Parts: sequence; C-alpha cells; structure tokens
Amino acid sequence: MNLTISGHHLEVTPSLRSYVTTKLDRISRHFDQLVDIKVLLTVENQKEKERRQRAECSIHVKGNDLFAESANEDLYAAVDELVDKLDRQVGRHKDRLQNHSHEPAKRMM
Repeated sequence: MNLTISGHHLEVTPSLRSYVTTKLDRISRHFDQLVDIKVLLTVENQKEKERRQRAECSIHVKGNDLFAESANEDLYAAVDELVDKLDRQVGRHKDRLQNHSHEPAKRMM
C-alpha cells in the first residue's frame, strides 16, 4: 500500500502525519486490497472560518477508485469526517465484491 500525504498552504507536521496514518489504519483493517492512498490537506483563505480546513482523499482499490472530501474549522475534525466517509465507501465496495456469488437455482421436475 502506497500512502502519500501532502499539504497545500500547510506544512504537514509529524504529529499530523501520524494522526492521519493511524486513522487510515482503520480502513486497511476492514479491507486489505488497498493499492494506493493519496491524502491532500489544505487551508483555504475564505471569509467564513467554519469551512476553512479541508481534507481530501482518493483511494485506489482493486477494481475501483474511491474519493471523499471533508471541510471543517479544525483539521483533525475534518480528517475524522473524511475517514468515516471513506470507511462507509470501502465497506460498500467490499460488500459488492462479496455478493456476486449466488446459490444455483434448483431444478424443478
């Protein structure tokens, strides 16, 4: 699994990097076929302060690409919301992969 964490108008500190990796471990526990994860953390210059910190993530899994974004006034809260969204998406993707096999129809004679 390749993990890339980058910042836009923001320096990614070691504590922030470790926080993001520990939160993303929850997703890798649920689904182990993660190929590539890219996380982008940004601080925007907006007049409104409540949606200034943004976190975006794109995950490449076997057979699909998943994307989620979250904005909040606190970057750590934005990362929490982001991981919750991604966890739901990965769970749905895992269910789709597992539900393809059905029991064969019984013959009626």
